[in-house]
Amino acid sequence: MRIFLLVISYIFHPLFTPIGGTVAYFILTPKFTPPELKYGNLLPIFILTVIIPVIAYFILRNLGVVSTVFVPNLKERKYPLYINLLILFLVVYKVIGSYFIVELHFFFIGLIIATMTTLLLLFFKLKASIHLMGMGSIYMFLVCLSIHFEINITLGLSLLTIATGLVATSRIYLKAHTKPELVIGLFIGLLSQLITIQYWL
Repeated sequence: MRIFLLVISYIFHPLFTPIGGTVAYFILTPKFTPPELKYGNLLPIFILTVIIPVIAYFILRNLGVVSTVFVPNLKERKYPLYINLLILFLVVYKVIGSYFIVELHFFFIGLIIATMTTLLLLFFKLKASIHLMGMGSIYMFLVCLSIHFEINITLGLSLLTIATGLVATSRIYLKAHTKPELVIGLFIGLLSQLITIQYWL
């Protein structure tokens, strides 16, 4: 059971939230997107939000700043969040144009809000689950996309709900978070996307 839940924690690591939301958008949108625009966004977003953070993690680990990929304590969590925030700003201002892909633009704005909120809570000694923050962000984004494009993705949302439950279970089982920390993380993800939908839905 421990190995299974550990694998779940890796598969649904918040590192994959930005690229996951981006891929989901291009799969679900009925709007025609030129291939050069699609891959011109997917590749840099993957490099910026997955490859660079992985490299940064190994650098931080070699420096002794972080101990594991799950950054368990408050002090360790600040550095990856700073790096993530910088990368998200870079994606918004240099990769995604708000005029070309407005939905995706505001998805990343929501991720910035969620990351800043999580970072701010650390200064008050409050630890929110970044795993659940990521799951909540993608869930609300998909709900909004289904409403916006009037498409039925009930099956996908059901599977994502099950996945969210598994992630929450894994974080509790592995003693990475308490229940309140999971709830706080989930609500940060959900609400950060709700704040931005007024600009595109």
